[in-house]
Amino acid sequence: MAEKLKIIPLGGLDEIGKNCTVLEYGKDMIVVDCGVGFPDEDMYGVDLVIPDFSYLAANQKKLKGMFITHGHEDHIGSIPYAMQQVNCPIHGTAMTNGLIRLKLEEHRLADTVKLITHKPGDVVKAGCFTVEFIHVNHSIADAVAFAIKTPVGTVVFTGDFKIDPTAKDGMIDLARFGELGNQGVLALMADSTNVERQGYTPSENVVAEGLDRQFKNCDQRIIVTTFASNMHRIQAVLATAQRYGRKVAVTGRSMENMLKVAQELGYLTVKPGTIVDLAATKSLPKNKVVIVSTGSQGENMSALYRMAFNTHKQVDITAGDRIIISASAIPGNEKAVSRIINELYRKGADVVYEKSEGLHVSGHACQEELKIIHGLVRPKFFLPLHGEQRMLQIHSKLAQTMGMNPRNIHIGQIGTVFEFTGKTCKENGTVPAGKVFVDGTGVGDVGAVVLRDRKHLAQDGMVVVCVNLSAEDGSVLTGPDIITRGFIYVKESEELMEELQEVAMEAIERCRRKRSRDWSTIKSAIKNDLSGYLYKTTKRNPMILPVITEL
Repeated sequence: MAEKLKIIPLGGLDEIGKNCTVLEYGKDMIVVDCGVGFPDEDMYGVDLVIPDFSYLAANQKKLKGMFITHGHEDHIGSIPYAMQQVNCPIHGTAMTNGLIRLKLEEHRLADTVKLITHKPGDVVKAGCFTVEFIHVNHSIADAVAFAIKTPVGTVVFTGDFKIDPTAKDGMIDLARFGELGNQGVLALMADSTNVERQGYTPSENVVAEGLDRQFKNCDQRIIVTTFASNMHRIQAVLATAQRYGRKVAVTGRSMENMLKVAQELGYLTVKPGTIVDLAATKSLPKNKVVIVSTGSQGENMSALYRMAFNTHKQVDITAGDRIIISASAIPGNEKAVSRIINELYRKGADVVYEKSEGLHVSGHACQEELKIIHGLVRPKFFLPLHGEQRMLQIHSKLAQTMGMNPRNIHIGQIGTVFEFTGKTCKENGTVPAGKVFVDGTGVGDVGAVVLRDRKHLAQDGMVVVCVNLSAEDGSVLTGPDIITRGFIYVKESEELMEELQEVAMEAIERCRRKRSRDWSTIKSAIKNDLSGYLYKTTKRNPMILPVITEL
């Protein structure tokens, strides 16, 4: 039988982030993007969520390369973790590779992973695949889409994009999408992030105008927070600061790293002397200072958070400071952002964050822009990507309004294997896929059981019962001592603590009367008796941990 093209999403479906898709044909395999997701509220202690790379590891010999659309975390963040399991060349544009290099250096992988830099229009051969880089507009410089020629047809990945006719780096290459459509496209894999929004995404120029209004006639210090990766936005801040004679300082590790990479690669145009050290701003008049900061999403360790809660070593928020939040809260971060805004107001700062002020525009295409891409590409098959279930479904309906047959639209799940011939597409099984949790230096050692325990501890707390038993006859030598964490305040619950000691002692004595010296039996008795008693008296279910020592 003839080989079939397999397209296997390992992330980016039913979720925002963790974008990663495998293309496989015969003995050749490539990967498009390799991003991270961010933990939900119930993922206690988890730092990052990455794809399951076991399928890549099992097919290491087939892997010809990894192709990255742009440098956002949800598209590059998992690369160091993937490269610890597999090794292949990574292909990206200059800005994208500059950011990837920083990540590889952090994980001490820079000397072992090959980064190959390309520009829009370049065509790369990787096994039986031919990958073309296509310029698109997004909220980060050097973003591209891919046209991937395979033995059964061309597959187009839009990556994250929007259509911005006035973009500083030039308008998206719509002509090339149209040419591909005329030549024939087997499948379109398109960004669904903003599919719920009607109309068009505003141009980044709108933000430059909004910034100018905020700088004009302001005689106080200005602090701007935005996504560190949005160099077009930071360039607008620098240009506006120069126009009003202000010096610019930067705070926040990711912002400092991004600025360094962007300046090295020539993505920022700034007059000498405009950017100064943060410490130097203390000696300048407030109306001559702009501070560009991380923290637009309310992150606990970000520079803006530390300023707001008085833990920043160099910047204190004072009454009259104008804080410009040039970003919108990612779903799930609204509470964290609101908390910072409230704290800034409490300090007397002038906080500007309303969308009506024109201080933020999305980097993702709205419905009319998506229709334009669908109309140009005219694919046989469509697989919406980069979105939660409702977004994927809405994108499917939008494609149908463009004349696509519903039978040619496929909404899968991560791990689903889509098999293509030149004329057909069908689902054919799954591969190992899912969420792997990164907690500190541990990768994958936090699973469902550990998360369940953490959730239990967070909701109900813990009770530890410590008892020393005689090795000769099993009698109680000391204890039982009761220790609680996150359950009750011991000093105000002495009566309950004494009752718990009595219940634990009774459980131990009952086991002793039955001549049971098995520790697991004694522990189970203590646990069951205390659990039943506590639920009866408090209607709570703390985690109970008996600790027995024989002396």
